[in-house]
Amino acid sequence: MLGFRALPLQIGLARHFLPRRDYYQIANVFRSRPSATQSLGKVRRVTTEAGDNKSGHIFAGPNEGILFIDNVFPLKLRWLLRLPFFRADKSLPDLMSRFHKPYIAAADPISIVKRALPTNLPIKVTGVLPRLKEGGAFVKFSHEPQVQVSNIENTVRDYLKDEPIKPWFNPWRRVRTFLVMGRPWIEDLHRSPSQKLKVEFLPITPGGEAIELSQEILYSLFRKYGKIADIVPQPLDSKAVPKFAFIKFRLTRHSIMAKNCMHGFTVLEKEGGGKAGTVLRLAYEQKARAHWYRDWLVNHPRIVIPIVAALIATFTMAIFDPIRTFFIKVHVTHSFHISDNVIVKWLKSQLTRANDLLSFKRRQTEDPGLEAIWDDRKQTIEQIQTWLMETADTFIVIQGPRGSGKKELIIDQALKNRKNNLVIDCKPIQEAHGDSATIGAAALEVGYRPVFSWMNSLSSLIDLAAQGTIGTKTGFSETLDTQLAKIWQNTATALKQLALEERKKDDKDADLGDDEYLEAHPERRPVVVIDNFLHKSQESSLVYDKISEWAAGLTTGNIAHVIFLTNDVSFSKSLSKALPDRVFRQISLGDCSPEVAKRFVMNHLDAYTEDAIARDDRLTTPQKRTDLGELDGSIKILGGRLTDLEFLARRIKTGETPKKAVREIIEQSASEILKMYILDVDRTAHKWTSEQAWLLIKNLAEAENLRYNEILLSDTFKSGGESTLQALEQAELITIVSSNGRPNSIKPGKPVYQAAFQLLTRDHVLKARLDLGVLSELTRIETQSIDKYEAELHLLAKLPKQPRELTPRVEWLLKKLQICQSKVEKYEMESASLKKVLQVEY
Repeated sequence: MLGFRALPLQIGLARHFLPRRDYYQIANVFRSRPSATQSLGKVRRVTTEAGDNKSGHIFAGPNEGILFIDNVFPLKLRWLLRLPFFRADKSLPDLMSRFHKPYIAAADPISIVKRALPTNLPIKVTGVLPRLKEGGAFVKFSHEPQVQVSNIENTVRDYLKDEPIKPWFNPWRRVRTFLVMGRPWIEDLHRSPSQKLKVEFLPITPGGEAIELSQEILYSLFRKYGKIADIVPQPLDSKAVPKFAFIKFRLTRHSIMAKNCMHGFTVLEKEGGGKAGTVLRLAYEQKARAHWYRDWLVNHPRIVIPIVAALIATFTMAIFDPIRTFFIKVHVTHSFHISDNVIVKWLKSQLTRANDLLSFKRRQTEDPGLEAIWDDRKQTIEQIQTWLMETADTFIVIQGPRGSGKKELIIDQALKNRKNNLVIDCKPIQEAHGDSATIGAAALEVGYRPVFSWMNSLSSLIDLAAQGTIGTKTGFSETLDTQLAKIWQNTATALKQLALEERKKDDKDADLGDDEYLEAHPERRPVVVIDNFLHKSQESSLVYDKISEWAAGLTTGNIAHVIFLTNDVSFSKSLSKALPDRVFRQISLGDCSPEVAKRFVMNHLDAYTEDAIARDDRLTTPQKRTDLGELDGSIKILGGRLTDLEFLARRIKTGETPKKAVREIIEQSASEILKMYILDVDRTAHKWTSEQAWLLIKNLAEAENLRYNEILLSDTFKSGGESTLQALEQAELITIVSSNGRPNSIKPGKPVYQAAFQLLTRDHVLKARLDLGVLSELTRIETQSIDKYEAELHLLAKLPKQPRELTPRVEWLLKKLQICQSKVEKYEMESASLKKVLQVEY
């Protein structure tokens, strides 16, 4: 090796013979045999990686031999062969030859070959063929006839043991070399080396006979190339020809060496190859399942799909849940709302003030009409604020008919100066069609984003397809129940973080845990207002059940105060499922008293009159209040419902008299009643019939209150009467008044409905038509009873003997028949008179 380093090899000469070809031929015939390193320096003609003349083989004639040297190139560079623009026979050697650093230039195939061959070796190198994908190179040489190639091999191997060469890319393994015993196949196919070799046993001549070598013979032939992990012969039941065996080496470089040195080797008879001899054909045996992991995943969906679903869920929780919690907090605190910004609020107030001064207008902080309402309900507002300062773990329920001002009472008054208030409107959630729409509506109410509600439908389709394929559900799809639970859970997390935001380390109760701190400071908890609770609950109760359970967790966990706003008087049935051992704090809001209702309307008109004076408008008669003496009577008819009072004030502002405004409100209400409860009633969608609604309307037109049980005893409400009355109360046609926890009377759903009912009953044609329908329904009921009694009498008449014990039963049936028949005759007479009305009047 020292002799090689002293060799005067110039960089210009190296660039002359390196860049073009890898396999070189001698151009001149030397009289004296130079050293191996000198002969390498004069190589200048080359072939490709496909061998001599692209034949796929290297031919060694008399007095020639071939050595294979490994560890010349990194095996990890095999991927370069797959690039369309890369040519292994030019690119890599040319690239390496351009480096001037010794430890990089040592990777050049010529340099490694020079270093691997001793200087005094009696051979002449006639060619070098690098094998990029196999990480080595073939060295073809010639020698004197009296020199044995085996001696040359031993000399080179001993030299490499004494002077090991360890390239920079593989410093733990030295360069090795072996004599090529067979006829190597030099191919440039996209086949990667592997640890496993397939050894096929072929005859020397076509049609000849080859024998299958034993494991012992194979071991003796191949062990010198490296550690053998296993030798697997051909199975006994296999009829494949030619015969073969598998040899698995511990390292891939060992199998490369064996394959390049032993391919085409002939095993003679004395070595166990049979009388005619046996030729070995070697090839890399690729793994039967190169993508076994992919195949395993495809073939085991029952295991893989649930695991993938779990991983997706984990990823979603780890990545998206903090983002969603952040957006919920922003929604509650209104951090991104421009209208809630301090600077924007100040500018808005200043501009409003300037406008008022320029227009000589008195500044109003809120709706003037509501001042009278809040003065009347001041005690209720203070009571709610007191409850919010207490630690009781129960709900606050504000119940009242629609239009009674529940939401304004809580949001604008009770929570006026309180931070961190979350309002959830159940109406859009309940009215959403489909699971995706429901999830999207619920997420919108709390600010839960990003929400992939469309993924629920997609995952359901995937789950359905997987169920048809593997027979079981995969768990990809989630039910609406699960999706809503996720939204509420994230919301609870955000609310708890907001409740603890103002906590400091130097507080006097800093040693308390989070739960103890929130229990000790109820004023720090956010307030959750759930509006329109139990809206259309008869259609589906899933949303309300989940909200109730979530709200129960908020209150019992001291995370937030929860206020329910509902029109339904039966709210306790739903809320008791979530908190069965708690007594709810309840406030019932009714209609305003006539005095408060009048103040409400007058305040509206006063504010409008002042605005008109400020604008120098011409005041109309009602604004001059010359006819407001009718207001008392109008309010008495209209009642104290805030929505109706506001509607009245708005009409008076337009110039109508109070009587005319009330008359139009009554007519509009009568039209709504007729359309919603009588004419356009779908019996499949509603739990009442037109006849049942009309009977209540007719009776309430005559009396302000009806006895609850008396209505249930009527023939029209005999079947499912209570559920029908509850459905009509939900639809706001009537109001059921309870006493001591039980229903005792029935009133109109709105005070104005009393006058609307009377207006409807004064229409003789409408009354006759609807009464005729009621009579027809009653006649049908009595006819069914008659049929039942007659069937029983017929059954008793078939008995062979008539025992005297049956006499009372027969008499009772006959009396019932007589009563029913009398009713039918009465109904028919009344129907005849009603038909005359319909025939005469329009």
